[in-house]
Amino acid sequence: MIGQSHGASRAFARFGRYYGKRKEPRMNNTPRSFRIGAVTVTVLVESSGPLLHPAELYPDSTPEIIAAQGNWLRPHLYDAASDRLVLAMQSFLLHSGGKTILVDTCVGDCKRRVRSDFDRAEWGWLSRLQEAGVAPEQIDIVLSTHLHVDHVGWHTRLVDGNWVPTFPNARYLFVKPEYAYWRSEVGKTALERTGDYIEDSVQPVFDAGLADLVEPDHRIDASLRLVPTPGHTPGHACVEINSEGQGAMITGDLLHHPLQCCFPQWSTRFCTDSEQARATRLAFMAKHAEQGTLLFPSHFPAPTAGRLSRADADGNLSYTYSFVDF
Repeated sequence: MIGQSHGASRAFARFGRYYGKRKEPRMNNTPRSFRIGAVTVTVLVESSGPLLHPAELYPDSTPEIIAAQGNWLRPHLYDAASDRLVLAMQSFLLHSGGKTILVDTCVGDCKRRVRSDFDRAEWGWLSRLQEAGVAPEQIDIVLSTHLHVDHVGWHTRLVDGNWVPTFPNARYLFVKPEYAYWRSEVGKTALERTGDYIEDSVQPVFDAGLADLVEPDHRIDASLRLVPTPGHTPGHACVEINSEGQGAMITGDLLHHPLQCCFPQWSTRFCTDSEQARATRLAFMAKHAEQGTLLFPSHFPAPTAGRLSRADADGNLSYTYSFVDF
């Protein structure tokens, strides 16, 4: 494994050059917009910073592997002082076909959570939405790539002591097998790790009559559709954008951190089915590296968007992730 990590480090030299030419890290929360044909994608950051120890996210990680990656990981993707990977919590605001669509809604404010980083936090994410020129009432569709705690938080907000839908005029889309899992006994047991965010962030949407259950391959409009990518969770789905001959994918938690590009066989501790997640991820990465698809991984820090390319190192499967900044 250590031999592989040295090779992966060499393969990732392009990332170091990208950040090396900048005087300051791009870890600010300013909304950033990308144009994909007639579709606009704006990244709305709730938070970005050191969050998880490498082995907490990736059980196959070791201190030796992380040390071998130091040249390109530090400081923008890994904080050595705290031994934590830098991760972003962010949403993707889409303007497509005359509709305003929000993908993933982060952690949310004032919610009781098991993780201290999230517990009753106040991020000010709504101000980022306003900076992007959109009021909550203007959102037409809300969807999550999956129903983990950091992807549904702003589905609701606290008003007069009650959790109410943040986007009162939107239809909230939920993938059927994903919702069914989190309402099953197995899913309810899994919620003990985080706190029952389904009860405060999802159920109020159903109670308000704003929820629609959709198939994993649901088409949102002529330019947007869901692509089933199960494994991290049973109903995990990416959002595919195709417009005017240009394409992109919002990948949710198919990939968590650029380190995983070096070690694509690593699944996370939070995957409900590690083997299925691995198979889904390897097939996805091979296909989209070959196609040069623009990707928007949910937790990659700014500038977030980028492309995969194959860069096998020391005889081991590996990829580079080349960030782009429009």
